Amino acid sequence: MNKEEILKSLPTPCYVYDEQALINNLRILQGIEQKTGCHILLAQKAFSAYHLYPLVSEYISGTTASGLYEARLAYEEMPEGEIHCYSPAFKDEDFNELLKMCDHIVFNSFSQWKHFRDKALAANGVEFGLRINPEYSEIETDIYNPCFTNSRLGITLENFLENELHGISGLHFHTMCEQGADTLERTLNAVEEKFGKYLYDMKWLNFGGGHHITRQGYDTELLIRCIDRIQSKYGIQVYLEPGEAVALNAGYLVTSVLDITKNNMDIAIVDTSAACHMPDVLEMPYRPFIIGSEEKNKKPYTYRLGAPTCLAGDVIGDYSFDSPLSPGDRLIFTDMAIYSTVKNNTFNGMPLPDIYLLKADGSTVLLKSFGYEDFKSRL
Repeated sequence: MNKEEILKSLPTPCYVYDEQALINNLRILQGIEQKTGCHILLAQKAFSAYHLYPLVSEYISGTTASGLYEARLAYEEMPEGEIHCYSPAFKDEDFNELLKMCDHIVFNSFSQWKHFRDKALAANGVEFGLRINPEYSEIETDIYNPCFTNSRLGITLENFLENELHGISGLHFHTMCEQGADTLERTLNAVEEKFGKYLYDMKWLNFGGGHHITRQGYDTELLIRCIDRIQSKYGIQVYLEPGEAVALNAGYLVTSVLDITKNNMDIAIVDTSAACHMPDVLEMPYRPFIIGSEEKNKKPYTYRLGAPTCLAGDVIGDYSFDSPLSPGDRLIFTDMAIYSTVKNNTFNGMPLPDIYLLKADGSTVLLKSFGYEDFKSRL
């Protein structure tokens, strides 16, 4: 069977990670590490498929966490890699645990740094940093823009206390989302203009995430030049922490058509929910691609795909197909490894999709199965 036939043979709904596609992405990231000496870390907020952490660790340097649980997941499942953690604010009890697991901990403010400084400086083997806000970003949607007006994320130059840097080893910025190396180059200009003088006294600079490195057409040579220039100029180690780039286009969500109805247009009810299984469809919003489909009215048969939940707006989108859809047909959504399993939920009692691995040899492995208890135990 070819890949599409294999995917359509699985029980639905289900997520499927594509091992070969993941390896292809990781090889690109590994190549950048090898050419520059930078360290690339998996941002778990986008992809926390810990079953695959042993594979990921063969290619890149470690993980980043947004809090205690992600840090613990990395510590348990990829302990040989570096573990970095950043949060807008830490709880005292969480910080005590993070000191046992993390290599780098980044603070969002000088008040947090001063609150934890004595405990931090008494710890062995942990380095500490500060997140800066260069007040420059090319993200147009505020919900994804860490530098929008009155953002809570990072320290602006006006609030940067240069006399409070004892014990700080590095700076961190994160201002990008699904963007190219040209955006990074312009962002670095803003970072250097405002904070460059402090970098001479640092050991590292973290470029954050949002780098679409494995996207077709991404300018990897420009990225390499940016990394090399910063490392050479300031004598520091550069870190990058992409999430999407690790698993971009490396996963699927397979769904079945349950019913066909009509209300001015044909409507297909599927066993997948935008609200539950791919929340970014409603949150961003965005329109996921289905293999063999086009936008509405591009092909002979157009359908609105909707979920079996009670949420009126639980609509995935309008798609057209070469042939009419019927109950039992399988549809395959692409690019579903990222921001899907980490954000899904059981609203309305919707079952969580099982998770499969499509191995490079064409075989499939069930990684995780969900049932009623997964719904009940959350309540």
